[in-house]
Parts: sequence; C-alpha cells; structure tokens
Amino acid sequence: MKASDIMTVGAITVRPDSTVGYAARVMVEHGVSGLPVVDARGNLVGIITEADLLRRPETGTAGRRWLDFWLDTDELARQYAREHGRKVEDVMSRNAASVGPDTDVRQIVELMEARQVRRLPVVREGQVVGIVSRANLLSALVRLAGETPQPVIDDLAIRQSVIDEIAGKAWAPGSTIDILVRDGVVTLNGRVTTEQVREAVRVAAENAPGAVRVWDNLQVADAPVD
Repeated sequence: MKASDIMTVGAITVRPDSTVGYAARVMVEHGVSGLPVVDARGNLVGIITEADLLRRPETGTAGRRWLDFWLDTDELARQYAREHGRKVEDVMSRNAASVGPDTDVRQIVELMEARQVRRLPVVREGQVVGIVSRANLLSALVRLAGETPQPVIDDLAIRQSVIDEIAGKAWAPGSTIDILVRDGVVTLNGRVTTEQVREAVRVAAENAPGAVRVWDNLQVADAPVD
C-alpha cells in the first residue's frame, strides 16, 4: 500500500508571508492541526502545526520557562522570534518531512514515529499533492480490517501457517508448544516463558488464514499450573 492509496488528495496550505492569526483560523475552520507552507510556485518550504503556536503572547503563554536556563543567548533569541513572530515564516518548521505518492505505508509510519509528527505532506516534483495523516492510516485500517468470511482452508495448512509465522521471531517460544487444528479451530497447549510471548502466539494463531477461533490453553512458565 502506498501514500497515494490512503492520502487526502489536495491540501489546504498557507504562504510564508501569511499571518500567524490567519494560519490559526484556517486550522480551526478546517479542523486540521497542521498546514503545509508553500511558496508562490506551490513548492513545499515548511509546515506549521498547533505545536508551533502553543506559546504566544496573545494567550499569555509566551515567556521564560525553567528549561530556558540551559539555553544559550542565540537559542533564546530564536525562541523569542518564534513566540512573537507575526508571520508564518517566523514560526514554521523549515525542515518539514515529506513523502512521495509512491512511498510505502510502512516507510510513512516509520517516518512519523522517527520525526514524531502526525501528518506528512505528499509531494510530487516539489508540489504538494496531498496529505497523509494518522487519521488516514486509521481509515485504511477500518477498510482493511472489516469482518469478511474466511476461506475454507485445510486444518494442516492452518497449523503450518501458525508454525511458519512464529518460527524465527525473536520472541519465539523457547519450549515446544502443541498446536492442534480441527475444523478451523486452533487449540494452543504447552508452556511459554512470559505472558507477552503467550499473547504473541495467540495473535499469530488468530491471524492465520482460515482460523475461525483460537482456544488458548498456554501456561506461563512462572505461573501456577491449574
């Protein structure tokens, strides 16, 4: 799945010379928490988000805080300019991360986590053509995780699928577990080292193609046996 499969086509943008008040109003009116900033040619030059507007003199939230004692004078000056700047270019993040329409969803999630952002502009040849956000990812999950009838799959194939999924995982059970499948119902017996491993094995069984139900009889090694 690619960015183009889940993104919001088109994007509400602002210019670097737009006022901070205008950018805030656009966010409120459109129910978004961030806006790409583009130049006169439509090229991405930055992004402005709610986080950039948290500390403002208009709301009485600007000014020194205890962490400021660790900042040098240049950083304090930059902070002052960001908090008191009247134009978007004064407060926006200039090193805005972006993705292309063909960027894989896995890469998008990794970039969001690495940069700690909630949205990424989708750019083609420098032009913003859309936005992919966490909300878009959730919408994709809703579409793809709908309850659909499972195909009829041989019990032995289901069992092998569970075994193949678990094998080689860093958390793979150190001891042998017994996987029984009958009419698509998977029964897990045996002992595992931790509750987390037990949960992982159960999830692997539930996700096996053709599995209709999972009975988890696994025991945790340090837990009392019933």
